[in-house]
Amino acid sequence: MPILESCFDKRVLLSLRRIIRSVDIYSRKLNSEFGLTTPQLLCLSALAEDHDMVMSDLARTINLSASTVIGIVDRLEHKKLLQRIRSDTDRRKVKVEITEAGRTIANKAPSLLQDNFTQRFASLTQNEQLQITNALERVVELMDAERIDASPNLIP
Repeated sequence: MPILESCFDKRVLLSLRRIIRSVDIYSRKLNSEFGLTTPQLLCLSALAEDHDMVMSDLARTINLSASTVIGIVDRLEHKKLLQRIRSDTDRRKVKVEITEAGRTIANKAPSLLQDNFTQRFASLTQNEQLQITNALERVVELMDAERIDASPNLIP
C-alpha cells in the first residue's frame, strides 16, 4: 500500500508544481505586457466591477490579506490607476476608486487565467467545471491552506 500512496503523492506534487510554474509564467507575461502583477490586475478588475470599495472589502473580494492589498493599492495609486478617498462621515474609512486609466487597463486586460485554459474550461460541461473546482478546493483544504495569502506566488 505505501508504494501506491507514494505514486499518488508524487503525481500530485508534480501536477501542483506544473500548475504553479504555469501560473508564474503567465503572471510574468501579464507583468511584461501591462506593467502590472496579477494581484494588481485582480484589484483593478474588482474595482472595475464594483466602482469603489473600502480596503477591507477589496481585500475580501480578491482573497488577499489587508496588508498585501495596502501595498498593491499604494503601487496602483502611484501609477494613477486608482485613488483613495477618505470618507467624509468616518475619517477612518478609506474608499478605493478606480480611475479612468485604471478602467481602461481593466477592460483591455486578458483573462487572469491563461486564455487557453479559460477557453477549454468554458467548453467543459457545468458538471465537469464543478468537479474540477471542488477537487481544487479540496486540495486547498487537505493542505490546510485556506487562510494562506495567495499573493506570494502571484507576484513576480
